[in-house]
Amino acid sequence: MAENLLIVHGGGPTAVLNSSLYGAVKEAKRYGKLDHIYGAENGTGGVLEEKFIELENIPEETLKLLLQTPGTAIGTSRDPIWQEDYEKMADILVKRDIKYVLFNGGNGTMDTCGKLHKTCQARNLDIRVMGIPKTTDNDIAVTDHSPGFGSAARYIAACTEELCADVRSLPIHVVVMEASGRNAGWITAASALAAEKGYGPDLIYLPERSFDEDKFIKDVEEKLKEKSGIVVVASEGLTDKDGKPIVKPVFKTERATYFGDVSSHLANLVIQKLGYKARGEKPGLLGRASIGLQSPVDCEEAQLAGEKACCAALNGESGKMVAFRRVSENPYEIEDFLVDIDEVMMYERTMPDEYINAEGNGVTQAFLDWCRPLIGEELPDMISFNGFYGKK
Repeated sequence: MAENLLIVHGGGPTAVLNSSLYGAVKEAKRYGKLDHIYGAENGTGGVLEEKFIELENIPEETLKLLLQTPGTAIGTSRDPIWQEDYEKMADILVKRDIKYVLFNGGNGTMDTCGKLHKTCQARNLDIRVMGIPKTTDNDIAVTDHSPGFGSAARYIAACTEELCADVRSLPIHVVVMEASGRNAGWITAASALAAEKGYGPDLIYLPERSFDEDKFIKDVEEKLKEKSGIVVVASEGLTDKDGKPIVKPVFKTERATYFGDVSSHLANLVIQKLGYKARGEKPGLLGRASIGLQSPVDCEEAQLAGEKACCAALNGESGKMVAFRRVSENPYEIEDFLVDIDEVMMYERTMPDEYINAEGNGVTQAFLDWCRPLIGEELPDMISFNGFYGKK
């Protein structure tokens, strides 16, 4: 009987999502017993419409381009899925002789992975369903970190270093840079890595702490007593003490939220409350689409996650996700393991208290030690001969 494998991408793209695709396809080819290696065109919608891309005959020189291509070469989606859709998916898998399914994505995608696994189990179908973690936000439970985060962390750290060098050169304003992360502040926190090169942010605000407008203004005012140009990095998901976003979202669906412009809002607060020049910056999607700042560690681990998930499925595992365990910090070393999908379905992993400073406007050394290995090689050294540095 023919055996086929299907790879499905879900949620927002990353700089290394295609690296996991490369790892999975390479492992599937090594198996040598599959008739077809399919990619679902544009996620779960492609599965339901039976739009499958054949990947098994793509030559290696072409396939390897996945490692330097951001986004996803097969497309992704955030389609809402109901139980009748899972039943239809199962019918299609049987019809197309698809015995192995790999879902590559974040919390929502792992939920989809688990529900399809349970649907197949309930119908006594011999179909193995496995999860490959992916998220720039780093909010998947159990795993030490997720493929996609290391590159997003490198991007925000590098941008922060460059922005701080700019502000040091012309220290006349407060600059607020907004970082991605709905409920988890991992990307925002990674901006602090720039400080190790002497060009770090002055203040960092994470969604794990309620945002207090008065305290923010006081923090900025205190920093402006020390120097005339400062850099603030703030999460897009900041909420007040009542859990309400500090800027009303411009659009919201069941899973996706299009946040308001937090950086501009905070810059305007500085102007209104302190009468000081301020501006907002917002990298946005650029932070997840940069191959130029892709972390080589992230790329390698994304491949590994794809390989291990594929290998596990081919060896009979189902209803699980590949995860990473930190073995050593220095030298950096991880090991992969499998976790039951029930432990990660829709559970969000936020920054622990020990990674956030007592004032709630920065991070601790423990976070820096944890995060540093994930971004790959060190950020570039920079130099300034300006002894003034905007100090008062």
